[in-house]
Order: sequence, then structure tokens, then C-alpha cells
Amino acid sequence: MIDRRTALAGALVMFGAQIFAPIARAAGQSVPRIVPATGEGPPSEAVFTPMQRALVVALSERVIPTTDTPGAIAAEVPAYIEKLLADWSAPDERKPIIAGLNAIEARSLQDFQTSAATALPEQQDALLTLAMNGEIPGGKLFFIPFRQLVIAGYYTSEIGITQEREYLPIPGSYDGAFPYSGVSKIYSF
Repeated sequence: MIDRRTALAGALVMFGAQIFAPIARAAGQSVPRIVPATGEGPPSEAVFTPMQRALVVALSERVIPTTDTPGAIAAEVPAYIEKLLADWSAPDERKPIIAGLNAIEARSLQDFQTSAATALPEQQDALLTLAMNGEIPGGKLFFIPFRQLVIAGYYTSEIGITQEREYLPIPGSYDGAFPYSGVSKIYSF
């Protein structure tokens, strides 16, 4: 089975030059290491308040929802995000994520009179769209790294690699005439 770091290094191609530094650092890319990194296990410190943690869970599932395959929650993406921010980022790199979560929470309370974590999925989608479009203070600075964290966390998880995609540790033989209708998944190498 492929390990998460190897998968993460391969996933960097999805993001291009604007990769969130802690993701690149965790993948072993040439981003200067400014914090001592830890490997497996829980985060070395709590990054989120309980409200923020609940919001990360809710918004992660809106970015990659459960459909015919498991979503971000089943892939433990929220725990991955907190681990990455705790152990692979500097405090300044966390600020846009924390500020964005707080701004989304404030906007949800203003617009919907409920916490963003317990808002309806359509309301959460609206809040993410406002952040994406920069209509929430710090929204754009939050949205791009947050989406990258969710995508990287999902597609480097066992669920993302084995259920969403088809993992082939050794590619099979080449068949240039393979019918496209026979393709049911995207393959991960």
C-alpha cells in the first residue's frame, strides 16, 4: 500500500505553484522547514477551538461530500487538517484558516442565526461561496488553502486512494485500444 507522504507528493501536481506551504512541507518538497515536524499520531497541540473543529468537520464534508463513495469525514480529513496545521505549519500560516473559520461563523450567525457547523448544507455551501468570492473578510485567504487541505487530506487517505480511485501499485500492461466505456475510476499510482 502506498504511504500518505508518497501520495501527498503525487497530489501536489493537482495544485500547481500555489500550494499551501504546510502541504508542500509535509510532502517533503523544497519548502523550508520552519517548525519541527512530527509523524504519526495525534496533533502535537490543539489548533482549533471546539467551535472551529466542528466547523472544519462540517465544511470538509461540503467540499468532498459523501456520495456513492465516502466523503471527507469518513476519510478523517478534519483530523488530518488539524495534524497538518499543528505539526507542519508555523503559527502565521494558521492565521488565514483560523480567521476564515471565525469570519464564516460570524457571517452564519448574522445571516442564518445559527452556528455554521449546524447550519443547513445549503447555507454552508452559501458561506463557502461567499468566502471563495472574497465576500467574507479574509475569505479568499481562507478558501484556497482550506480547499487544498481537504483535497490533499482526502486523496491521500486510504479511502481516497482505494475507494474513490483505483490503486495500482504496479501498472498493468498497456492496451491502447481499451474502450473508454470500461473505465470506472481514475487510477492512482
